[in-house]
Amino acid sequence: MISAFPAFLICTFLGADVTTIPLWTGKAPMLLPEKPNDAPTLTIYKPAKEKSVPTAIIVCPGGGYGGLAIGHEGKEPAEFLNSIGITACVLKYRHAPGYRHPVPMMDAQRAIRHVRFHARDLGVDPSKIGIWGFSAGGHLASTVSTHFKGEGLDPMDPIDKVSSRPDFSILCYPVITLEPPHAHMGSRRNLLGNNPDQALVTSLCNHLQVSKETPPTFLFHTKADKAVVIENSMLYREACQKAGVPVELVVYDQGQHGVGLASKDPVLSEWPKKLQKWMDSRGLLLASRRVDP
Repeated sequence: MISAFPAFLICTFLGADVTTIPLWTGKAPMLLPEKPNDAPTLTIYKPAKEKSVPTAIIVCPGGGYGGLAIGHEGKEPAEFLNSIGITACVLKYRHAPGYRHPVPMMDAQRAIRHVRFHARDLGVDPSKIGIWGFSAGGHLASTVSTHFKGEGLDPMDPIDKVSSRPDFSILCYPVITLEPPHAHMGSRRNLLGNNPDQALVTSLCNHLQVSKETPPTFLFHTKADKAVVIENSMLYREACQKAGVPVELVVYDQGQHGVGLASKDPVLSEWPKKLQKWMDSRGLLLASRRVDP
């Protein structure tokens, strides 16, 4: 099943800056027949051409694997990325109550493959495709950053033959471990159910899955976060350091869970600037190699 990318091209030619496209044509794998509106999509935000750089980022909103905070953890980050020239792709992935693992991971892996396969159409470099996740979306982003071996679901689909490994990861107050005492148990229940197999739980404690192939990572967390405690980010940072993976953790003392870009907070609103500086240091904001569609 090949994704319906021509829909994006048509909307672009008509002058649209934001376009929503399906990840699969026809029926998405494991889609509940009674819930056709659950089909996963990407909403693509294109920056102004004069400032665009050849980098794309898939954005995964949080919501405890039971919903999606599309506004402050989807649309707002996408607009921020556009402001610095990056193409943003907000992922509507499936979640509880109808869907559990591996469905969200399948959707995120497909999103990365889709953007990489259509990189030239999007005007981006296939080696500069990252993923940005908030809270449970941060767990999803760290999952695809540590689980990317093998092809996709359909060997006849050329998109599924493309790598699903992101080139870099941005994890904001992410769920990382699914084990007490630091787990966010609501996200764990929504993703795995009430009595999951222990081996499955361990496989999705993503700090335990970090390897030297895990992409460079930027983390943001606050010490005051009581919903997803900062130990989650600290565990991932430590694992990256041990594996030799470039990692940066930005920490603030104050700030509740789910702050997003914190645009109205005079202190926390500085953190996206640190993210921008990190991306710039990694060559992700260079316009010199922009790929023309």
